[in-house]
Amino acid sequence: TWYENTYPGCQVDSANHLYNYLFAPNSQWPAHFSSRASLFDYFRNVANEYGVSDRARLSTRVCSLAYRDDDHCWEATLEDSDGNTVRECFDSVISACGQLNTPAMPDIPGVETFQGIAFHSARWEHQHDLKGKRVAVIGTGCSATQFIPEIADATDSLTVFQRTPNWLLPMDNYHEPMEEEQLWCLRNLPFYDRWYRFYLFRSRAMDGPLPFLYGEAGWQGEPQSVGPANAMLREAMEAYIREQAGDDRDLADRLVPDYPPGGKRPVLDDGSWISTLKKANVHLVTDAIDRIVPEGIRTRDGQTHVFDAIIYGTGFHAQQFLSTLKVTGRDGRDLHEQWHGDPRAYKGITVPGFPNLYMLYGPNTNIVVGASIIFFSECEMRY
Repeated sequence: TWYENTYPGCQVDSANHLYNYLFAPNSQWPAHFSSRASLFDYFRNVANEYGVSDRARLSTRVCSLAYRDDDHCWEATLEDSDGNTVRECFDSVISACGQLNTPAMPDIPGVETFQGIAFHSARWEHQHDLKGKRVAVIGTGCSATQFIPEIADATDSLTVFQRTPNWLLPMDNYHEPMEEEQLWCLRNLPFYDRWYRFYLFRSRAMDGPLPFLYGEAGWQGEPQSVGPANAMLREAMEAYIREQAGDDRDLADRLVPDYPPGGKRPVLDDGSWISTLKKANVHLVTDAIDRIVPEGIRTRDGQTHVFDAIIYGTGFHAQQFLSTLKVTGRDGRDLHEQWHGDPRAYKGITVPGFPNLYMLYGPNTNIVVGASIIFFSECEMRY
């Protein structure tokens, strides 16, 4: 995540003091939600300090894994950067290849025909200067809401194509540095760092919002809610969006989601998202895209929008677990055929018929409410 995503404004959206290893705590994060550079340095330093780097074989692709019934080992087919392949055997395999590392391009006709600059946000092409250009962004998820406010002022015009709006979770300190007084407490007061982490986990990440997400059988109240507490949350979150939009009721109507809060991971916001959409050179388009054409994007209302650059903020193939390699278990069974488009695993970690194969960040371990994928990964490793 923090190696490959280098787009402007890239930062964590879990509170940073939750987003580090329990065995390697960092009490001195520079911000409440730090930048990509700070996170990359932290994880690289942890890898070096604990000897992971010395054991890493880089520029090596795992092409396939095959379980051998006769000697109960996993035969891995490996390919180096020169295309040479070798087979090696291992007693156990842990997949830590993640979910959010294979960019998803949208299934829109004509993507390859566009004659201007085009790239995915997870493969940001920094050689391009967007100053004075007519730029389109497709997508309004977590990545897009981070980089759009960063690039908007430099462009001549910025058009944002939205398919599904996201709920905004107010977070006043989203772009704020850590207060020096709090950093002092974290450095000097015994156990304060552990208490602060526990406070973040209980009040803001997990137990705090959880009661608002339970459904109630037979609920007939507020549409697009699943129970009375969820309806209260929806009312508050909708009021936040409408307050941000101000007198522009049309903009507010297009930004209020039509699904219950908690149905998707919300976007953290300190007011910068809607204030960016309200700028004179920024335009929000909610008409469906018909196709990409050489000069830009054609929407289904027949209008052609002309652009110099298109940036795809369209996320990742998050549900295609282990999609980059073939995995064969006992009796020659294929893992992807067994899943048949519906990945499942015990505790998100192990799969019947695939002995000694473990997954971190496996099926149904993603986080909708909050907390920290780092904590989840540590739980999975302890298992």
